Amino acid sequence: MMKSTAVSPHIAQRKALLRIVLTALFGALTAAGNFIAIPLPGSPVPIVLQNMFALLSGLVLGPYLGGAAVGLYLLAGALGAPVFAGASGGFVRFFGPTGGFLLGYPLIAIAAGAIAGRPKAEYKTPTWRLAFAIFAGMLIVYVPGIIRLKFALDDTWQGAMLKGCAPFIPGDAVKGVLAGLIAPRMRRVIADHLDG
Repeated sequence: MMKSTAVSPHIAQRKALLRIVLTALFGALTAAGNFIAIPLPGSPVPIVLQNMFALLSGLVLGPYLGGAAVGLYLLAGALGAPVFAGASGGFVRFFGPTGGFLLGYPLIAIAAGAIAGRPKAEYKTPTWRLAFAIFAGMLIVYVPGIIRLKFALDDTWQGAMLKGCAPFIPGDAVKGVLAGLIAPRMRRVIADHLDG
């Protein structure tokens, strides 16, 4: 007699609810990253933790739920919740010097999640793959960030790079290492809840 592999409606509903809760949780963690915003002299872009939480969203939840978590964070900020750096909010922030970085946060989650893949209980993601996901995720945010910064400040490309990229590379490397230490365990813990 063959064993049924169908998931009961109760289990399916519970897993769907857990996905919603995890998405909201990572959106809230990304928002909480605004409590540490360190201004840098000569740059309108502060040092923040939001990019690390956006990265973790993708690494832990995968590209779809991770992107949704960061999208939820951006929606809250656009609607005026004080979740952006400096406890600010409002749609106008997307048009300011840091707007490109904000729009880059979902790219971090999607890129890192797509490379690392959604966590699965029976599969351990190779370390090299997680490392590449972290590198790509942390790097991709600079593309829209530098472009928006250049035009918002009417600066040269070199000036935009010096104000929005160069000072942040060491800190982002540290955040990437922290994410690399945290993500594998979190992926294992929630893999059962995301499967199915």
